[in-house]
Amino acid sequence: MKNESGLHKKILFVSQYFYPEVFRGNDIAFDLVQKGHNVTVITGTPNYPHGKFFEGYGIFKRSREKVKGVNVIRLPIIPRGNGSKYQLLFNYLSFAIVGSFYGFYISFRKKFDLIFVQQLSPVTMSLPAIVVKKLQKIPMYLWVLDLWPESLISAGGYDNKFILGFFDVFVKLQYNNAEKILVSSKGFVNFIEKKGKNKSKIMYFPNWAEAVFNDTPVHKIPKLPDGFLVMFAGNIGECQDFDNVMKAAKELSNIKDIHFIILGEGRKKDNAIKFVKENKLNKTVHFLGRYPISDMPSFFSAASVMLVSLKDDLVFNATAPAKLQAYMAAGKPVIGMLNGDGANIIKDAQCGISVPAGNYNLLAQAILNMRKMSQNKLSELGNNGKNFCRLHFDKEKCLNHLCDIMGLRF
Repeated sequence: MKNESGLHKKILFVSQYFYPEVFRGNDIAFDLVQKGHNVTVITGTPNYPHGKFFEGYGIFKRSREKVKGVNVIRLPIIPRGNGSKYQLLFNYLSFAIVGSFYGFYISFRKKFDLIFVQQLSPVTMSLPAIVVKKLQKIPMYLWVLDLWPESLISAGGYDNKFILGFFDVFVKLQYNNAEKILVSSKGFVNFIEKKGKNKSKIMYFPNWAEAVFNDTPVHKIPKLPDGFLVMFAGNIGECQDFDNVMKAAKELSNIKDIHFIILGEGRKKDNAIKFVKENKLNKTVHFLGRYPISDMPSFFSAASVMLVSLKDDLVFNATAPAKLQAYMAAGKPVIGMLNGDGANIIKDAQCGISVPAGNYNLLAQAILNMRKMSQNKLSELGNNGKNFCRLHFDKEKCLNHLCDIMGLRF
């Protein structure tokens, strides 16, 4: 088969996570097929984020399927469970080990032209790709969305020198084998440059907002309280610094029309709920749980402002959270409690207010300041973000740029 512009390529896409798990890499695989390329995905049995296999999937159930033209090979792995350190370790190792054996096997069964790796946590998900790259002697393109071993220290709390040393060696091996190293945040560049002679390989390739955020809200959602709604959507984990978010909520608890609407799950959710109960914040802080992404435009539409937060940490300061692009694409003003790339984007886009990471007093003040703004001013900030997103984080532009990077015709 040929596409309109030339010969198609046989592409191996490697990631521990793939559809129906929700990650940006799904868009890449589907787009490459639409452009006429043949895409094979090596991934795990879907279980993120709940830690249990998705309905209809199992270790030996639906291990091969075709999704929107993509050939998907799902390898048997140990699920994440409740996300404890040991369960995550077994989950990570199971994909790396099984994937490496499968990578060796498929290298003699099917010839590929290039490999694309979506490198989230764990970093070892690239190991099957390195095996195929070595055996077939083809280029490997690496999209880095998480820094290792730094993330182990910042988010996982690991301090074992042997473990950190092992991952440091592996990361250098991974970077050395990459044709190009694509980074989702500009702040990643310095970290990667320090791990070898990689400067000429590094290219900025940011996240984009899912197409659903360009849609008109149509889904019914639970009735939300009246007032000024500060909405957070996404993972409630160590990185998001919910201790300080809740402290800001406590600072504002005497203002009854300011409500924090929290959408999502995560390891720190129980701690946050406990804080709410202990400080009697039930009337102003509302945990609604996780909803499908298709419902997000309706929730976002009801919000006054959207909240993004990250801990004050060297790694997180280099990160631009993917949710920021979603907030901006939806045309909502943003309040940020974070440093680095994320704060710079809010400033450059003129789409809201950003305060330093961890400063809950300034976060509370920023919320008060935005509460005083007119609806016209809030709409102006939201439109600024939307226009900036279209200019810099447009999905079609990003995906076409990726094809240019990999030398693909479309």
